[in-house]
Amino acid sequence: MEVFGNIGGVVRRVLVNMVRAVARRGASSVTSIVLPVVETQSPELNLFMGDITELDVDAIVNAANTSLLGGGGVDGAIHRAAGPELLEYCRTLGGCATGQAKVTPGFNLPARWVIHTVGPVWRGGTSGEPELLASCYRESLARADEVGAETVAFPGISTGVYGYPIEAAAAIAVEAVRATLTDVTEVRFVAFNRATHDAYAELL
Repeated sequence: MEVFGNIGGVVRRVLVNMVRAVARRGASSVTSIVLPVVETQSPELNLFMGDITELDVDAIVNAANTSLLGGGGVDGAIHRAAGPELLEYCRTLGGCATGQAKVTPGFNLPARWVIHTVGPVWRGGTSGEPELLASCYRESLARADEVGAETVAFPGISTGVYGYPIEAAAAIAVEAVRATLTDVTEVRFVAFNRATHDAYAELL
């Protein structure tokens, strides 16, 4: 069922039910089933330079660590702006694997939701880092679909202390978002410095 993982909730359920019907009826009945037309498009992509915690969007993405219990950089900034309730909520989630994402309320943030994703540490690019980084964006959009978030802001995942080269990370971010089927209508890439801004600007 993973092929439907990033399609909107209602459409996903329809498709899953149809696949189950095919399985029950047997392969000979496949041609008798008419699949619905799935109308989807890539989100509008925009670039913003500033503080992600101040954005009034449905969801902001946190470049978290595997514990989900806060840290430095954007992770610490989001936890401080959201208030102590965020940490208490994250304690119940059991952490998060690299390349995956989990969602929490935004608490004191303007954003209703925080999507926490764990990017890879850069080890030269030969240890699966590109695939894991792309997964962060796909999984984050999947969580956004699950809670009905239509506007989502992403920081430069893994480009801080995790050391991922900014240009390469920006290219993966833009490509992954454009290639993902989602109900999200707008994605904002949030740059914290001029180098990050310029890397994204070259791609948008």
